[in-house]
This record gives sequence, structure tokens and C-alpha cells, in this order.
Amino acid sequence: MNIFEENLGFIIGKTNSKMKNNLARAFKPYNVTHEQWPLLKWLWVEDGISQRELAERSYKDQPTITRILDKLEQRGLIRRQADSGDRRVSLIYLTKEGQEIEASLKPLARKALEHALRGLSEEERSQLTNLMNRISANID
Repeated sequence: MNIFEENLGFIIGKTNSKMKNNLARAFKPYNVTHEQWPLLKWLWVEDGISQRELAERSYKDQPTITRILDKLEQRGLIRRQADSGDRRVSLIYLTKEGQEIEASLKPLARKALEHALRGLSEEERSQLTNLMNRISANID
């Protein structure tokens, strides 16, 4: 075992990279990237939220969110609309295609996650989630 295989930060980064690559392969036929996935997930939960709110929820900076949203808009999955109360604020809405693609992408994401977690009991999955959330909270 090399020094990196015992380093928690390296293990988390390696796992994250592998998960992103698996999602990228699964979503490729739908022309959706792993970067676009969290934004779509948030919009399926709450359509019409601000670009700034999407950035905060997905832990991305404004330039990155703008770039991702530009691609989603070009792809026809979202539309931007100025907030009637504050025209400086862009609200993000799913298009019909953006709503419909949920039925195709969610099962692929579930399958990728199940593949990654195979062999872990429900208790181990719960412990892993709790531990990762605690580590994340410690960093905030």
C-alpha cells in the first residue's frame, strides 16, 4: 500500500473522481455532464430558484454556475427569467425537456450509486453518510 492509499483526503478525492466518471459515462447518451447533474436535481426539487441560490446549494462559484447554466440552456433543458421583483436576479426554470429527462437520469444515477455501495450493509451506508457529513461540517 502506498502513502496515498492511507490518506483520507486522497481516498475521498479518488472516490469522487470515480463517481464523476461513472456518472459521465451513464449520462453521455443524454448529453448531460456530471457538473450539470446537481443543478438539475435541485431544479427538480424546486423549479424557479435563483442562480445565486443554485450556486450556494451546489457549492460552486458564480462563474462556474454561469458556464454550466449556459450549457444547460443551449441544450434546451433550462430557461432563465429575470425576477419581476429584482431584474438583476435570474430565476432558473426547467423546460419541458428538462422536466422529462428526470425520468431517464435518476435511475442511472441510482444505479451508479448502488454499484459504488455494493457490499455495504444499510447500517454501513448510514454510518458512511453520517461520517462524511460530520467531516464536511468540520470543514465549514
